[in-house]
Amino acid sequence: MKSMHLILATAFAIGSGVGLARADGETIAVFTKNQTNPFFQNVRVGAENAAKQLGAKVIQYVPTKPDSIPEQMSQVEDVIVKKPNAIVFTPVDYKALIPSVEKMNAAGIPVVNITDHMAGGKIVSFVGIDDYKVGMATGQALMKALGGKGNVVIIEGVKGSLSNQDRTRGLTDAVKANPNVKLLATQAGNFQRLNALQVMENLMQSFPQIDGVMAANDAMAIGAIEALEAANRKAIVVGINGTKEAVDAVKVGKLLASGQADPFMQGCLGTIIAIRTLRKQAVPTEMFLKPSVIDASNYKEFDMPVEARACPKWEDMATN
Repeated sequence: MKSMHLILATAFAIGSGVGLARADGETIAVFTKNQTNPFFQNVRVGAENAAKQLGAKVIQYVPTKPDSIPEQMSQVEDVIVKKPNAIVFTPVDYKALIPSVEKMNAAGIPVVNITDHMAGGKIVSFVGIDDYKVGMATGQALMKALGGKGNVVIIEGVKGSLSNQDRTRGLTDAVKANPNVKLLATQAGNFQRLNALQVMENLMQSFPQIDGVMAANDAMAIGAIEALEAANRKAIVVGINGTKEAVDAVKVGKLLASGQADPFMQGCLGTIIAIRTLRKQAVPTEMFLKPSVIDASNYKEFDMPVEARACPKWEDMATN
């Protein structure tokens, strides 16, 4: 997509404009948080896509219990024994997994960090979004739709998660900038659809008038919509991540907007950077995707299954 190149243009000025060398058959271990959130499925598809394009292969590590710190730590122990060429790592907890990253460092395995920025350990590069800015932009979209007045609630993700903290802060600050909007409550839905559905049910029992719902990810936004529909209640809902289910909901008018986190592109870039590192090619130390919001005006650009997308070539992104 043309807009993707514009988003990444400044970041790619750090790297070289040279194309990747011929494939060496590298093995990249990709760590994500869970099997239930569509965001991480998109990350995995992006990683697989990039590896296939470059002749490498990917091994996926996903906790069977969503967001399990002990299980991810155990998986790190396993991967160190198997010793892949590089690791693309999304930590379940950006602080608790520091010792695990340090073990990867001690084993001499390059680590590319995506999505949630590690608080310690040595990483080659970080790829992600500015969660605060995306949260703010998403919140502003809801404020505009409400005409700057009304009652709203926030369904946040996993407490303690860095992405949740920043997204929730951005959503909250969007409300603070509108004195005629009242924030009724902020409750945790743990980034899970079913949890958010239950949270929304509880919020509707507590508050007879809710005009807007801000969810820290799309899965929770969908859960909130399901709860509203079941109760025959109306509210304007926004989410974050830009997943296909969110685009589908925007298309039919059930979801106002979704802040774009583009997990597919994060998976692409993290894997490309890991492979470039192994091939002794230049990589940036940080790469942030520009904040944007998917809504009724632009959803068609994103209206395709993630499996139908293709990672752009590094040299194309570097020159656009």
